[in-house]
Amino acid sequence: MKTLLLAICIVSVSFPALAINRYNVQTMSCAAVQRAVDRDGAAILRWQSPRNPSLPIYDRYVRNTLFCDKGQFPKRAYVPSSDTPNCPVKRCANATFDRSFGD
Repeated sequence: MKTLLLAICIVSVSFPALAINRYNVQTMSCAAVQRAVDRDGAAILRWQSPRNPSLPIYDRYVRNTLFCDKGQFPKRAYVPSSDTPNCPVKRCANATFDRSFGD
């Protein structure tokens, strides 16, 4: 019985990670893109490559550090929206430290 209860807990905790929303940002205003990421916490944003329109470009964008993996932080990024070519959002990036000082 304990094993079944543990399995149910593990599955219920991992389920929200599977349910990430996806948005085509070229059909949304910048404000709508930012609201969607803020509301969802994390979202897949997708658009067509300007150099090769048959090539989709996408990545995962986040509201804040809580939606990044350990050792990552939210870093500013830009996506094209229907009203601006550079809509500011955040994407998780690996933390790097400059070790050149004090050596």
